[in-house]
Amino acid sequence: MDESGVVNASKHEIVGEVTEVGSKLNKVKVGDKVGVGCMVGACHSCESCKNDHENYCPKVILTYNSIYHDGTFNYGGYSDAMVANERYIVHFPENMPLDSGAPLLCAGITVYSPLKYFGLAKPGKHIGVVGLGGLGHVAVKFAKAFGAKLTVISTSPSKKDEALEHLGADSFLVSRDPDQIQAAMNTMDGIIDTVSAVHPILPLLGLLKSHGTLVMVGVPDKPLELPVFPLLSGRKMVAGSGIGGMKETQEMIDFAAKHGITADIEVVSMDYVNTAMERLAKNDVRYKFVIDIGNTLAATKP
Repeated sequence: MDESGVVNASKHEIVGEVTEVGSKLNKVKVGDKVGVGCMVGACHSCESCKNDHENYCPKVILTYNSIYHDGTFNYGGYSDAMVANERYIVHFPENMPLDSGAPLLCAGITVYSPLKYFGLAKPGKHIGVVGLGGLGHVAVKFAKAFGAKLTVISTSPSKKDEALEHLGADSFLVSRDPDQIQAAMNTMDGIIDTVSAVHPILPLLGLLKSHGTLVMVGVPDKPLELPVFPLLSGRKMVAGSGIGGMKETQEMIDFAAKHGITADIEVVSMDYVNTAMERLAKNDVRYKFVIDIGNTLAATKP
């Protein structure tokens, strides 16, 4: 696959055009728009692999900083070209743009999969999304496309207009405002928590209805405190979810194309990467940087 298109800055949301195919390949053809997400291999024999959950295979091979079956090192998106097994190729529909579609290969499937698995992808469900960043803004779009009532939960009151007016959320809660939290107690069927910083989850459990689920998809660098009594009193669950298998990832891309869902991005040139990383550390991006490896798009340059 020639990465003549774009590559997301995370190194594992890679898109481009097929330039050559193996003799036994039948999934894609030369010229197709395709992507490779977070993984490029697995054992294909364990229970997870047999159930199309390669992402949970104990021997999963990640797209970067990993060793492939043949002993070669995987560099991910910072490459001029990529060879991939057809099982790990995601076909992009014609109406799905490569640049703003690329982040869906990680961020998109990370929120799509738990919405489906935990029964939240249904009209009328009330879903909370914690954090309005790279994951959160995509979660809002998918939840709305499923017909859910959507509440964004954030520590930043300044994001209210963005959530309501730009992304189409139905309501906005400031998680540090006890009055707002109290008013929304026991109203949500599920919450997708995208925050990777340490934060209290007790207020979030209070927002859930009985039998509700709080799904963690962010990765805090320190353990979170888990209060047990709120779980017992409402038969509530705290769960985790990590990306999705290849079958579900293709399903997600097709659903996104049908409903016009893409990530909000800023395309940058390779020469701009160091500056982009500095801006990323300051949360100065809305919401994903995408690197144009092949210089085929209008990109921010130094």
